[in-house]
Amino acid sequence: MNDPGDAETPPSPDHPNRDDAAEAPGRSGFLSSTDPSAAQVTAAEAERKMASEINPGARAMVVAAAVLVLLLSFSLPHSGVANGWDVLVSSDNAGAEAIALPSRIFVTLAVAFGAVMSMLALVTRMWVVAWAALAGCALGSVFGMLAVWSRQTVSPNLDVAGVGPGLLLGWVTVIFLTFHWLKVVWGRTVAQMDAEQERRRLTAEAEQRGDLPPGSGAFRPKLK
Repeated sequence: MNDPGDAETPPSPDHPNRDDAAEAPGRSGFLSSTDPSAAQVTAAEAERKMASEINPGARAMVVAAAVLVLLLSFSLPHSGVANGWDVLVSSDNAGAEAIALPSRIFVTLAVAFGAVMSMLALVTRMWVVAWAALAGCALGSVFGMLAVWSRQTVSPNLDVAGVGPGLLLGWVTVIFLTFHWLKVVWGRTVAQMDAEQERRRLTAEAEQRGDLPPGSGAFRPKLK
């Protein structure tokens, strides 16, 4: 016969059994996923990531296609027998067409920022590189206008051609790239502002609960 003392005593509300006691820490572990401190850290990490990276999304394919069109425009005549590559390297054809300084600056900016910097921004997704591509393309748009103007105001004494299709296509493409990089950079700025607002809200709630000393800013991320 079994000893009545060996009978299992049902747990009472005041004395939970070992299984319940073992599960109690698990509940606190479950709460860790919704811990306000963890939420603040997550918000700070999201803000820090948005501060240094861009997310072009579907615009990446559009920008890549525009870069190809820009490079194609360099193979077309910019003025007479001089194409974009002739202007870039100051070849004899460029000299024969009396290519002015604005055209040379335009093609340099178009290659450096419209093509090279744009592709680097797409590959690295760095916000600083995207800003450089935007600034360079914007400046290139201005010099593209000056390059077109310089070919339309050539001295009548010079037997040279006017504006070629390559110059017009390259100028329009650089303006197109400027618009898209502006949208990418602006979209990233709005997303960062939303992340900063969320982080500030979580920090304010933590201060109201007494989890943080007022004005401590313990979860303020170090932006790059």
